[in-house]
Amino acid sequence: MAEVQVQEKGAKGGKVRSKKQSTRVDMTPMVDLGFLLITFFMFTTTFSKPNVMDLGLPAKPKENQKPPDTEIKLSNSISLLLGRDNKIFWHQQDNTSLTDQNLNETTFDREGIRKVIEQAKARAADRSKFTVIIKPTDDAVYKNFVDILDEMAITKSEQYGVTDVKPWEKAIYEKKVGPAPAKPATK
Repeated sequence: MAEVQVQEKGAKGGKVRSKKQSTRVDMTPMVDLGFLLITFFMFTTTFSKPNVMDLGLPAKPKENQKPPDTEIKLSNSISLLLGRDNKIFWHQQDNTSLTDQNLNETTFDREGIRKVIEQAKARAADRSKFTVIIKPTDDAVYKNFVDILDEMAITKSEQYGVTDVKPWEKAIYEKKVGPAPAKPATK
């Protein structure tokens, strides 16, 4: 509330001057109004919605029903190993013929993994059954996994699967890049 305070001075002889009035504005209601406005805007704003990626997963099988194992021919597939330090390796070999020489390394760019997937799809015996098998290692980061799923959409590879790295692949991978660094002890 605004109020006017009047100060009276002692009466001295002389000219009569008009009295000067000092004003004082009480700011307490303005502070209350400010907090009310802040609260109002906090409750009425829409917060940013989290960005999510649609990942089509198969329906969970019933308890007694196990889906049949699917055999994928090597000529119709490519295996991608996501490694540490943003490295990606690929091969089209089985457990007897895979070596550290034919475990190929590439990059996550247009001339890297995209070109490898397109060439493998072109060489496939049956393009309608071409499958990409994604195998993230323990050293891989989530960003690389998202990047490879983006590549599946860009190359229009509709058949792909995510699975664990096989022990024989892990042995060749570690031979190629070296063993995983030791993790620091936590308190």
